[in-house]
Amino acid sequence: MANGTATSTDLDTRLEAHRTELTGYCYRMLGSSFEAEDAVQDTMVRAWRSYDKFEGRSSLRSWLYRIATNVCLDMLTAGNKRARPMDLTESTPLARAALSPRPDNTWLEPMPDARVLPTTHDPAEAAVAKESVRLAFMAALQQLPAKQRAVLILREVLAWKASEVAELLDTSVASVNSALQRARATLAERQEPGADAAVSDPLDEDQKKLLDRYVAAFEGYDMAALTALLHEDAVMTMPPFDLWLTGTRDITGFMTTLGAPCAGSRLVPVQVNGLPGFAQYKPDPDNGGFMPWAVQVLELSDGRITGFHCFLDTQRWFPLFDLPLHLEAETDQVEQGA
Repeated sequence: MANGTATSTDLDTRLEAHRTELTGYCYRMLGSSFEAEDAVQDTMVRAWRSYDKFEGRSSLRSWLYRIATNVCLDMLTAGNKRARPMDLTESTPLARAALSPRPDNTWLEPMPDARVLPTTHDPAEAAVAKESVRLAFMAALQQLPAKQRAVLILREVLAWKASEVAELLDTSVASVNSALQRARATLAERQEPGADAAVSDPLDEDQKKLLDRYVAAFEGYDMAALTALLHEDAVMTMPPFDLWLTGTRDITGFMTTLGAPCAGSRLVPVQVNGLPGFAQYKPDPDNGGFMPWAVQVLELSDGRITGFHCFLDTQRWFPLFDLPLHLEAETDQVEQGA
């Protein structure tokens, strides 16, 4: 860049204006919170370095999406597909439950809404954006070949025209339409657990009451109350462990055996993957107060909790959500950081 500091500052501002939506795009492509942020940073660096070659034949936004797509496709050449426990193993009865961790790069990762959902005043657009980062949809995306994934996201989530996607991918409109058709067919064949989650935006009164009852039941470790809130076929997962449980009996049975140290926990609301969630702090026996334990993501349908997903790598997740790594004993609530 040879046009001086003012131009450089202006370019920084223009690039940063697209960071949130690009992070959302890369997150849908990659299934990883941290890889998505790395991909966006790489995109920004490449855009900065090659801006003098940007001829303005497309918008800056389209150009950035082209760069981000290439970055993501390069990152996906290793073929790794992020997954949830139910994508890898059968449900385990409580009697055979064992906590077997798998490497971090196995798992579909949670993401704070604020990092991937740009502000919009269009309720329909906001609803589509939230639905497209929910865990079930993200898991379905992971089953698509990388270019089909890009086409589906650009066409169905971001509402690009087929001609715009064809230009971005250096291909034909017919090829884009064919890829979209195949992607839709693949998704239609898969009934993803959690795909029927029906969460209003904003939450309706019944959903708010359901979550209030959940907090009271979980913090009170009241298994009878919790059972009343869970769907009979509810699913519980706990990455990085590949164990997953189905049904109220096994879920509450786990919580009172292997999960018993979670009794007396505190829950702090978070907005995660377009769904209601909580940061769980459990009692800290060594230092007093409460220590971070999990980011919980809840799926709701027909007035019950159908999915209960606990992401346990707190040293990674709590800073991502701007959450403190300790709560004092007298602190029942904490406001999430900016």
